[in-house]
Amino acid sequence: MNFLGRLASALAEKTAPRTGTTELLEKMEESLKKTFQKKKIYIGADHAGFELKEALKEFLKAEGYEVEDKGAFFYDPDDDYPDLIFPVAEAVAGDPESRGIVIGGSGQAEAIVANRVRGVRAAVFYATRTPLQAADISGRQSTDPFEIIRLSREHDDANVLSLAARFISEEEAKKAVLLWLETPFSGGRHERRLKRIDGG
Repeated sequence: MNFLGRLASALAEKTAPRTGTTELLEKMEESLKKTFQKKKIYIGADHAGFELKEALKEFLKAEGYEVEDKGAFFYDPDDDYPDLIFPVAEAVAGDPESRGIVIGGSGQAEAIVANRVRGVRAAVFYATRTPLQAADISGRQSTDPFEIIRLSREHDDANVLSLAARFISEEEAKKAVLLWLETPFSGGRHERRLKRIDGG
């Protein structure tokens, strides 16, 4: 039995009677697989984000992620970001278990393009900043400068992250990307709200 199977078995023993736990074990193992499985990452950038894209691509591969590069494939100061961002957004929309990372100078235009594709929810990260007020409706306080990244996943189920290459360092980008990839969606009332975006 692999690690996930052993973990599911241990949890099942504590949460269910010893009889009839096979189905529970299978469900728990499947849930754990989805939680811990590395998602496929589609990545794209224009000239302003090209250098950071190349660094993040290698970083994510080293972390065990499958990364598909949608371009740019070489530095071209005259390239146009829609040509490089739409392929990432369309790939994510067609592969709901995947995530996308798009990179430009400010990240703003890239997010605008990505959000034109139905099913994509792109969030922008352009600076570390601690919340000036409570981080959420519960009144929770946070001193984490990456809190906005966490909230983009917990509350908004963002499936594309748009990075501002001219405003953040490579190390900040790496930390933000890993946090974003590892933070689950909290569901609940947020799921209801997200369904309304696409008329659900």
